[in-house]
Order: sequence, then structure tokens, then C-alpha cells
Amino acid sequence: MTAGDDHSGVPAAPAASTPPPDTAGSFAVRCKDWAERPFVWGTAAAGFAIAAGLGLLADMPLTAGPLAAAAGLGVLGLAWSVDRRRGLDRVARLLMAAAETSLDACLITTADGRFVYANAAFLRLFATAASLDAMGSLLDDGERWAEAFRRLRAAAEAGVSGAADLPVKGVDGAIEWRQVSVWPLAGQPPHAIWRASDITARREMDSVRQREEEALADFLDNLPAGFFSVDAEGRILHANATLAAWLGLPAARMRAEGMAFADFVVASGANWRSEGDEPAMNGEVTLEAADGTTFPALLLQSMRAADDGAMLYSRSLVLRDVAWKIGEGDSVALALSRLHWLFDEAPVGIVLLDLHGNVTDCNRAFLKLLGIHREAVAGRPLAERMSKEDRSDLSVQLSKVVMGTSRAAHVEVRMPAAGGRELTVSLYASRMEDNLGEVSGLVLHFIDTTEQKTLEVQFTQAQKIHAVGQLAGGIAHDFNNMLTAIIGFSDLLLARHGPEDPSFADLMQVKHNANRATNLVRQLLAFSRKQTLKPVDIDIGHALADLSHMLRRLMGETIELSIESAPDLGMVRVDPVQFDQVIINLAVNSRDAMPRGGTLSIHTSSVQVDEPINRGHELMPSGSYVLIKVSDTGAGIPKESIGHIFEPFFSTKEKGSGTGLGLSTVYGIVRQTGGFIFVDSAPGEGTVFDIYLPEIVDAAAWRPAPAAAAERDTSEVDLTGGGTVLLVEDEEAVRMFGARALRNKGYKVLEADSGEGALDVINSSGESIDLIISDVVMPGMDGHTFVRLVRQELPEVKVILVSGYAEETVAGDIQRDPTLHFLPKPYSLQQLAGKAKDVLTK
Repeated sequence: MTAGDDHSGVPAAPAASTPPPDTAGSFAVRCKDWAERPFVWGTAAAGFAIAAGLGLLADMPLTAGPLAAAAGLGVLGLAWSVDRRRGLDRVARLLMAAAETSLDACLITTADGRFVYANAAFLRLFATAASLDAMGSLLDDGERWAEAFRRLRAAAEAGVSGAADLPVKGVDGAIEWRQVSVWPLAGQPPHAIWRASDITARREMDSVRQREEEALADFLDNLPAGFFSVDAEGRILHANATLAAWLGLPAARMRAEGMAFADFVVASGANWRSEGDEPAMNGEVTLEAADGTTFPALLLQSMRAADDGAMLYSRSLVLRDVAWKIGEGDSVALALSRLHWLFDEAPVGIVLLDLHGNVTDCNRAFLKLLGIHREAVAGRPLAERMSKEDRSDLSVQLSKVVMGTSRAAHVEVRMPAAGGRELTVSLYASRMEDNLGEVSGLVLHFIDTTEQKTLEVQFTQAQKIHAVGQLAGGIAHDFNNMLTAIIGFSDLLLARHGPEDPSFADLMQVKHNANRATNLVRQLLAFSRKQTLKPVDIDIGHALADLSHMLRRLMGETIELSIESAPDLGMVRVDPVQFDQVIINLAVNSRDAMPRGGTLSIHTSSVQVDEPINRGHELMPSGSYVLIKVSDTGAGIPKESIGHIFEPFFSTKEKGSGTGLGLSTVYGIVRQTGGFIFVDSAPGEGTVFDIYLPEIVDAAAWRPAPAAAAERDTSEVDLTGGGTVLLVEDEEAVRMFGARALRNKGYKVLEADSGEGALDVINSSGESIDLIISDVVMPGMDGHTFVRLVRQELPEVKVILVSGYAEETVAGDIQRDPTLHFLPKPYSLQQLAGKAKDVLTK
């Protein structure tokens, strides 16, 4: 809701009006009317606002609603005793303003579910739902969620509290999660307060963590060896499924009945011994299962002790049907050969190292992980299989284990694998000791975490890019409003000051520089992927040939330019102007990286991607692509900077040498076109940008698309018209310019600063409205919602939607028809008047 200001700076309540019909879309208007009724109604509205406001300002948990309501009623009584209506209204408006700025959704309904008040966050999180039934329709398909929402509604009607996590369909169809709670608010008649918050990110992280825990639990439970742990009294704390199957008893029963592992041991061998100072008993044992059968096994244990030396729990491994007797002539390799089924068939990679870091043995899982043969690693340093950046860190950690500083080490490393892949691996290292307790080598376990890390990076980077894109798009939207006003008022002044006027040249400079500023806005919108594109089908080879002359002038005499296009190159669908900007930005970036000269190469080819490819945080699906490879022989990009180069305003150049928007603009244009861009670089080795653009599959049916029509010159066109126009714009300067421009052209103009205000104008003016020109992004009711409501009463009215974003990003769910049109910001007087006349006369 939008309100004016009184002299005290507190938002003033809107003027009283007759309540509109009780429809789903008018609850916000009813709330404003109800808040301005006589004092008894104002008192009730203030109480609800104080209750909601205190809950929000104090950042109480969702279950603390009744306490906030009670506190609100207490403050209400105190305000009544101090100043009655004036003080109470002032506090109510302040707290309602606080509720409007909260990130959590706040909704007040009657006990039977009719809406009384909803803040801006509610309209954002629930797609401007105007009733509880509409909220329910947003839930993901499934009776479980529908039943959970029905329980919340029943709780509200019964005057009790409730809470639930619910999946909601977002504007783009994606499923988002909301934590919703409701609690009663005492009064006559009774009401209910609903609160909701966005928990989508938390749910996704919980899902990733749950999959990791399930994978680890499955690994331990189905290890081809028995695993268990006992406490200081010898009682079994945990046993995996393998050991439970051998003993013939469920693991849960062994824990519940406090069974001791010693109860299953019927004999122990001569090799039973303690390791060092720890009471860890290792050796051969004979175990008796629940059915009376016995079997030999090898028991290996280690103990976890407290600071005072008292045992906390054991970590024990049971190997069945193994006779392991290490004599003077036995070697570690011979001993492990007797356990080949545990070593070779383990589901994780295992590598044995000597004290020089050379591989003495490895199992099948490790060879399969890297896609190599045993001869490629046997007897060679393991460091050869690690990425150069991780070798020093791994060496330090392994040295600590060998020296005894640490009993084990956990390191994340990257390992090149067959096929050009790079794996991210969790490496666990521990010592091997001979019979005398001397260190003889290291045992390394490898677990592939590439997919997990990729998902984590993708999730984190997606959140980061989304946040920065939202910021860039928001800045561009506000800047477009200012540019619209500047350009518009310049046009109004130019209409009164001809070329002979001394002020004419100054006014033209103002307009010229405002038009130049629109390029900065387009760059911000390109990164946030909200720029208006006009794609056509083009041949990349021909486009680069046409661009080559400009590129040679940009590069200068010290840089050699090489452009090579493969024959029979496929067609792609791109905006030609934006494609030229991508290539020019990359070329200028390469030129600045080669101050002493060098070579810039642009090569193209057709590429067939058979399987999805992970590159950085991007996942490129399979399909046919046209690859544009832009490479230079410049200084290269440092490792710490390469992950930030596509971010707006990030630059490695000296201060004042660039805006930091060049590569972010390239990224936004390529991604909005449906393509992908990747970078490979290292200091002193130059930089390579790979741009993949989707190829038009049906090449035989291709026909050249018509060139984008040039903007019509309206300087000599009659733009006068007639009719009644409703102009809805929340920016006062833009609205003032638009109204004056349209009135000067002969239109009768009605003005409104919000969707709610526009509905009031329609209901009260009695005018027959011929055309509605409405901004899309407005506080409170946005342009989409306003148009949907107007179409219910005026289905044939013609509409022009105005936005600083691209048309496809603001289309929403309004079905396109001949009466719906779009005008991008910033626009001039001629563009506004010309669009209005075209729409009205079409």
C-alpha cells in the first residue's frame, strides 16, 4: 500500500472512501478504508498492526505470535491512555510501515479467512495471491501439502496456532519453499495472523547434506568387513549391517539389550596383542553367531580416550575367514595379498605409499577412478597424479602423518583423469607400521566428491550471480526512470526552444548525454539478462568477416589479428548488434592485455557435445553448438581473479582504465542468448575464451530472418490524437513528463501513482478509458496484477506496459492479445506519443 506524508514525516493514512465490492483482488483497498473509519475501527487496526509489527521488529520465531499479539494489545492500551486517537494512529502507521519493510511475509485475516492486511513481502512470496484459496492453488501438486494447508486454515478458524513448511510454485514455475505459521489474535470479531518466510535455500542445502549422510551410512553399513564400536564397559554402541548378518542378530537389538562383543568371542589366537600404550587388542578370534555356528575372524581395534586417559569408545574392524600371521619374513605387501578381496574389491580407491611417496600398490577402484592402468602408477610418485596447485599442501599433510604429529590427515585435492576430466577427491591418509612399530609407509583412501563439489559451487555461484544480477537490474531500473524523465523534459523544452534559440545547443547536449547514459544501463541489464534483444539467424563466419575491418582498427599496428572460420559452419540465432558487442569487448580486453603487441586469434568451428559438460559452476547440456574461440598471447589472468572476471565492476586494470562492465556484459549477452562462455588462463600464458552458441538444428529449413526494422523517424509524423488515457507510474517525474507530453498531443490524461490508486481513479472518474499506460514494477500492486483486475471489468481496453527491463522478462502470465503492447524505458516524447497513437489507431 502507498500513502502520503504528513508534516511529522510519518506516513499518513489514505483518505476514507466507500469500501469496494468484496472481491479477491480488493482486500488491500478494504484494509485502507477500514483503517480510516471512526476511532473504534482505527483502534482495532492499530492493535493488529502493533501485534504484527512487534513480532517483526523483535525478530521473534514464528511460534511467538501470541506473545507479540499480547504485547501489541498492551501497547495499545498505553497509547489510548496517553493520547487516544492521534498518538495511537501515529504508532499504528509507524508499525504498519515497519511491517511493509520486513523481509518476512505478514498477513492478517478474519477467522473465516477473509484478507484484512498483507505486507509487500507477502505479495512477493505468494505471487500477489488475494485469498487463502489462491494461496492454496500455488502449492505444489500433492495431497500431503494440500492437507497441511487445510490444517493451518482449520487452526486459524478454531483460534489455535499452527505451522508448516510448504512448497509453492514461483512465477517462473520453479518450486520454492515457504515456512508458514498462523496464530489467533483476540478481538471482536476474532482474527488470525499469518507469517511466512523463504526457506528454499535452506531446504536445498539440507537435501545435499542428507544425500551425503546417506552415502556415508551406506558405505559403512555395506563395507565388505564388519565394523563396530563399544563403550568403556564393552557394550556395543554401533554395528554395521555386515557384522550383524554374520552374528545373526539385528544391530538395533544388540544396542538395545546392551550386548557386549566379548559375548560372541569363544576363542582368541596367539597373536592377540596390544598396540603401544593404547589398550587396543588386535588378533585372531573365533566368533559364535546366534544360531550356534562359529567362524574365524581377524579383529583390528583402536580406542578413543578422554583427556584423563579413560576410554570413551572403540573403533573396531572384523575381517572374516582370514588367517593373518605376520612373521619375521612377512612383508606388508604379502599380508595385504591375503586380504585381496578386502583391498581389491573395496568401493573406494586405496593406494599404498612408501616413505618416498612412491606408489607400491593400488586397488581396482583407484585405477577405475582415474581411468588408467596399474603400470602408469606403480613405482611412480603419487604427486604426478595431483594438480600442481595441491601438491605442496598434500606433501605437508603427509609429512605430519609420517612424523607422528598427526595420526591421520584429510585433504581435498584435484586429480586429472582420463578424457581431460579433473576430479575433486577427498583423500584420507594414515600410517602403516611394521612389527616393531616403525612407520613403513602410508595408506591413502580416495573418495570421488567431484559431483558433490560441483553442486556446491553451482549453488553458491548461482546465488551470488543471482544476487549481483538483482542488484544490477535494480540499479538499471531506477536509472532508466531518471533517464526517461531527463530525455522527456529535454524533448518538452526543445519543443519550445527552436534551433535559433541560444539554449537549443545546451538542451541538445543534455539529451545527447542522456542517450549516451543509456548504454551504461544496457550493460547492467545485459549482465542481469533483462536486456531487450532482437535475435535473427546469422552466419557467424560472415558476421566476423564484416566485423574484421573494425577489429583491425581497434587492435592497432602492434597486434596481429587472425580470423579463421570453419567451412559449413552452422547458423545461430543471436542479436547482431549484441554479438558485435561481445566480440568487440573481448578484443578490447585482449588488446589491453598485450601493451607490447601480440596475436589475437578468433577461430570458429561446429561442435557436437554428446554428454553434458561441467566447466566451473556451469553445466552445458548436450547438443550442437558453434564454438567461437577468442585467444590472445597477453599477460593472462591470475588464479585468484579468474573466478571474478564476469562480475560487474570487477577489473584487474589500473584505476580509471575501465568500468569493469565489459566481461560482465559479454557474460549476460551470451547467457541470455542461450549460450555458454568459459575462460582458461594463467599468468604469462595468455587467455582463451570459449563461446558456445546453440546451433540451429534444422539447417535445411533455414531462411534468412528479416533485418530488425530501424526505428521510425517521427520528427515529421503527426503524433496528435484524442481519447482518454490512464497513466499509471509511481515515479513522479516520469509521470509528470508523460502526462504533459500526452496532453500536448491532444489526449485527456488521468493520473495514478500506484495500481491501487488507478483502481480508485477508474471507479470514481466515470470516464470511458480508451488506453491504459502502466509501469510494470511498482510498490504494492504491480502492473501485472493491475491489468488482470482491470481486464475483469474492461476486457477490451487497450494496454501499454512500460518497463526498464526486457519485454520477455516482464510478460508474466498475461496472455498476449492484440490489445496488449510494450514500451521499453527510457523513451522520448516522440516514442511515447507515437506508441500511443499506433495502439489507439491500430
